[in-house]
Amino acid sequence: MKNEFTLAFNEVLEEKGLPKEIILKALESAMVSAYRRTVNASAQQNVEASVDTETGKVTIFAEKEVVEVVENDITEVSLEEAKKVNPDSELGGLIVVETTPTDFGRVAAQTARQVIQQRIRDAERQAQMVFYEKQLGEIVNGMIQSVGGTGLTVGLEMKTEASMPRKEMIPGERFHIHDRVRALVAEVKDNQRGPQIILSRTHRNFLRRLLENEVPEIFHGIVEIRSIAREPGQRAKVAVSATQQGIDPVGACVGIRGVRIQAIVRELHDEKIDVIEWNPDPAIFIAKAISPARVSGVYLNEQKVGGGKTATVVVPEDQLSLAIGRDGQNARLAAKLTSWRIDIKSLPEAVSDSLFKLTNDPGFAAMAVAEKDISVKMEEFLGRKAEGRPLSPEEFDLMAKFVDRVEKKATAKTEEQKKAEESRFEQLKKLVPASAFEVNILDSGLPEHVAYILQEAGFANLGELAVQMKIEADNILRLQGIGPRAMVNIELMMTALDEQLVAEQEAAKLKAAEPELVATIESIAETPVVEVTAATELILAGEAKEVEEKQLAAGEPVAELEEEISLEEIFTLRPEVLDTAVLSDEEDSEESDKGKKKKKKSKHVVVTYDPDRDLTMVTKKHKRGGDDWSIEE
Repeated sequence: MKNEFTLAFNEVLEEKGLPKEIILKALESAMVSAYRRTVNASAQQNVEASVDTETGKVTIFAEKEVVEVVENDITEVSLEEAKKVNPDSELGGLIVVETTPTDFGRVAAQTARQVIQQRIRDAERQAQMVFYEKQLGEIVNGMIQSVGGTGLTVGLEMKTEASMPRKEMIPGERFHIHDRVRALVAEVKDNQRGPQIILSRTHRNFLRRLLENEVPEIFHGIVEIRSIAREPGQRAKVAVSATQQGIDPVGACVGIRGVRIQAIVRELHDEKIDVIEWNPDPAIFIAKAISPARVSGVYLNEQKVGGGKTATVVVPEDQLSLAIGRDGQNARLAAKLTSWRIDIKSLPEAVSDSLFKLTNDPGFAAMAVAEKDISVKMEEFLGRKAEGRPLSPEEFDLMAKFVDRVEKKATAKTEEQKKAEESRFEQLKKLVPASAFEVNILDSGLPEHVAYILQEAGFANLGELAVQMKIEADNILRLQGIGPRAMVNIELMMTALDEQLVAEQEAAKLKAAEPELVATIESIAETPVVEVTAATELILAGEAKEVEEKQLAAGEPVAELEEEISLEEIFTLRPEVLDTAVLSDEEDSEESDKGKKKKKKSKHVVVTYDPDRDLTMVTKKHKRGGDDWSIEE
């Protein structure tokens, strides 16, 4: 039968949901702390604890010094006791022995309670942090625990609390305590009190995850979500495309009688969702993004340098308000969805602008002559429209065709203009890291509202924004909604990109220099080494002898090689150890007295030391006499 300790231990495991090893380690650490407090042991002393999970018995082991006479039983143990543990123990050595105090279980239970609780809390926090870091960007279910002015407190799995600020809640939603809620894990931070988890229901990825859950085709990759534009609680646009032929992406998302999309709409507090089929042709894609409005024509003006991507959309006059939407919502969402700056015009307004271009723009002079008769008709149609008189469908069609010809002429570029623009863009592109062109503007790290404004202005990635900042930063500042504070964030981002570019260039230089360095090392290694053998030395000696004989025959002085003495050898010479030292001093002098040359004089000197007389004697040997010596003291 299991004892009370085992039951309590298993209950803690089940309640905390932690591994057995973590709880056991916390118990052992708490027992060590309790022992140190009980006997007032030093923190430098090595102390270990062992807990038997079956019986609950606690055993303490401490490291002690082996001595003859024990004066302090906390840090010392007698030799006799030490030999019981280890027969090889010696005096002055250290040994780990059992030192569990009497009635330690009761004392430990009182003193180690806080330590155990703290260790278990730390283990819980670490497990929560690891679990929810993996859940980042996913939908979680929770129960509302409290509702306040700043937001909601939501209880999640593993007894974790998360917060949902007001700005992350869909406008108009009302929650009460104990309500169930689904939200996206937007951020996970490590805090002293545990992981700080931020939930969001307004993030665009929340809609993406809902679509993945409700539409099996999206979950399995048959239908792909290309882009999402959303204004929480009001309206959203989703662009989808099929990865397989014969699949209707829009129909798959909507479902039979709208069952699938209606489930998402209810979850998002009746937020209207427009599902649009993505198209690789920007003009067709923009025309569909403006839906439900009907479009007469879309004219693209893609300027890689300076102005960004701008699309002029012409709609019938009765479709203008529908295309713009309430407070410009439809046009704004279409710009976010397509990453193009969209300029919406009614058909009469587009005709008026076209007539103005033909009249005032010198580039349209030839076209103005060709369209002279049509221009007169257009002015007549505009006059009738201003008077409130109706126009026939054929006349509206004629106006649309006129606008189409003029706008295509305006957006058409010559080959020279395209090449010049491409060349300038490539030059500016070199001043920006290549990786910046792969970072979506919404994922650049800029504040969300700033990123959406830049996306509406036609900047699809961070690289295009960096190019525009290098051309003229004021064009960014002129955008509606971009102020000094937003420009500070953008400039900091540009500074980081410049530093990244410098680092990449230095790395590229080092990489380019590596082959040259390797080639130099290899060439040095391959250089042949000349080895002087005994035969070579004999040959060199023979050549030297021949040169010396030739010099003697010609009466030239022969240079004598002297053996060099190192500095260490000079300092090690002592008179008492020198029995005989021969010093040769050769002097060559050349005088111009009567055109004669003095011959070289050689002096041979012998140095001896007399220890009895404490004198150093120098003996010179002259050339004229073989046995003549003169002694100098």
